[in-house]
Amino acid sequence: MWTGVSLRTSGRTAMALTAAAFLSAGVANAQESVTVGYQQIVGPFLSAIADGSIDKALADAGYKAEWRQFSSGGDISTALASGDVPIGVIGSTGLTAAASRGVDVAVFWILDNIGKSEALVARNGSGINSPADLKGKKVAVPFVSTSHFHLLAGLTKMWDINPRDVQLLNLAPPQIVAAWQRGDIDAAYVWPPALSELKKDGTVIADSEQIGAATVPTFDGLVASTSWAEKNPKFMEAFTKALAAAYADYKEHGKDWTADSPQIQGMVKLIGGNAADIASDIQLLGFPTADEQASATWLGGGKEGGALRALGTSAEFLKDQKQIDAVLDDYSPFVLSTYAEAASK
Repeated sequence: MWTGVSLRTSGRTAMALTAAAFLSAGVANAQESVTVGYQQIVGPFLSAIADGSIDKALADAGYKAEWRQFSSGGDISTALASGDVPIGVIGSTGLTAAASRGVDVAVFWILDNIGKSEALVARNGSGINSPADLKGKKVAVPFVSTSHFHLLAGLTKMWDINPRDVQLLNLAPPQIVAAWQRGDIDAAYVWPPALSELKKDGTVIADSEQIGAATVPTFDGLVASTSWAEKNPKFMEAFTKALAAAYADYKEHGKDWTADSPQIQGMVKLIGGNAADIASDIQLLGFPTADEQASATWLGGGKEGGALRALGTSAEFLKDQKQIDAVLDDYSPFVLSTYAEAASK
């Protein structure tokens, strides 16, 4: 009798211990889901999404990324402003516009120096052989993007063309490709992989390296809600360390990436496009390492930092173009170097 009671009690204790163990394991494995917005861009960031290295780093820190593709930086900016997305990819012009409107965001990682990877392409046979021929033509561009910024900069600062004399159409990259294939537009300013499609039967009239040299360079960046980032330091640390590893690997091996490389194939699965085109397009961009990110070239350097100066110059231009109402006195709260600095150590 005593033994039987003891066995039943032992059984209950064992079951309780087992249940507690499962609950403990569940708590340990619980992960907070975080939506991260990305666009149709190419580079180490996308390859690190595709190969799961960012996911692994975040899982170890107790987070799970929900990757969501957006068609433009404007859409991501709206999602950030509404609180639907705490992390996302925005070009320097979109970031400037969001910051100027009071959106609680800051750039913490430079994804790429845009250079030749954004360009104005005219359809063969459209009658556009130089920028002067753009008057009266239908030109598509994603509004409030870096391409939009450089197109307006080219029109007003370099080619002496009133933007009102050009039929500017606000289209996302996939819509640009579709409109181009239908023959609905004469030219477009966009980035890969859409740019690669347009080049097949179009001619490059100007690119962001040329326009940036004459006005201000542009970049793509990862931005975060600053209040959210402050509450989730483990996420930010794990995320930027994974990015630093991906960018270091690209610096060492990126020149050997081909259409058949797993990194390129991974990007194709995420954003579509042709592998050979992406392998070529990626060479048009610059991808700063963590050390370079933390330096005055980009996020560091205080008021002399490259990213901060780019935001200030972009804001002046956006105000001139009536894209924003006013230029802020100080854009430094919208540039964070701390995470890149930690990742570089």
